[in-house]
Amino acid sequence: MKQDDREQRSRITKRDHARQRFAVTASFAVVLAAVLFGCSKTAEVTKHAVFRVVEDDLGRAVNLPPAVERAVSLAPSITESVFAAGAGDRLVGVTTYCNFPAEAASIRRVGDTQTPNIENILALKPQVVLVSTDSQLEAFTAILQQQNISVFVLDVRGLDGVPRSLRQLGSIFGSETAADKAATELERRIETVAGLRKANVAPRVFLQISKEPLFTIGRGSFLTEVIERAGGVSVTKDVESSYPKLSKESAAALDPEVIILSESEDNMEPNEVLRNSPAFKNGRIYRINADVISRPGPRLVDALETIAEALGRE
Repeated sequence: MKQDDREQRSRITKRDHARQRFAVTASFAVVLAAVLFGCSKTAEVTKHAVFRVVEDDLGRAVNLPPAVERAVSLAPSITESVFAAGAGDRLVGVTTYCNFPAEAASIRRVGDTQTPNIENILALKPQVVLVSTDSQLEAFTAILQQQNISVFVLDVRGLDGVPRSLRQLGSIFGSETAADKAATELERRIETVAGLRKANVAPRVFLQISKEPLFTIGRGSFLTEVIERAGGVSVTKDVESSYPKLSKESAAALDPEVIILSESEDNMEPNEVLRNSPAFKNGRIYRINADVISRPGPRLVDALETIAEALGRE
């Protein structure tokens, strides 16, 4: 299963979320003393540096240099967005799962999203570390700020957040022209899809994140919005959890007209419980690469267009 599917499932319960945060914090505690011991010289050198204050997506005031030249991305979606914003050459570190665009392959790996290697990050001397979730802050911020490394949260929650995040990154890196051009093109494509929606026609869609166990999307997932804006309605839109695990009984009662699979090695076919659905009987089963559909970055618009095309087929 692709990384973003794993990330989605890792957030399914608060208990799992808390356990991840504890694990990350504990792993960093070992190196904290060494980091703090060696930070005074770096702080002395940079204490007179000129900074600007930029608000991140959590409303935090973050100190940044006038134009960031060295950054670490701790989410595949952010890495893709940085490249789209014309600043891929400023990335000095990315996660193990940052596999797009192809240029990302040559950038130093610093671990995965939840358990990056703090020593590797510090060795790269970034000016800012870009993260996608507030759960990472508790572990990173204290250590990194001792080294005058800022932590900036990009929390993209829906389609409109994607072009907005590109413009944020353009401002951070000083690549405003390229970022605005890319953002404007994404907005044009989103608007084009909106114009193709059929009035009073909204096929019932089931998006299968994994086959066994059977996971899907709920009210809190940005993909629920993507399906709606593509012209459909998610049959699990009222489920409270963002990425709920379904029982066979509840899944059998959904009766979707269209099934979309987040395509990965173990999620190539619908769960057997969906075989009696109109979607299965009519062959309306579509696959979208898991990286494309699960990352709230520029390629999410590709997923929107693919879903809209699928829903428009009779």
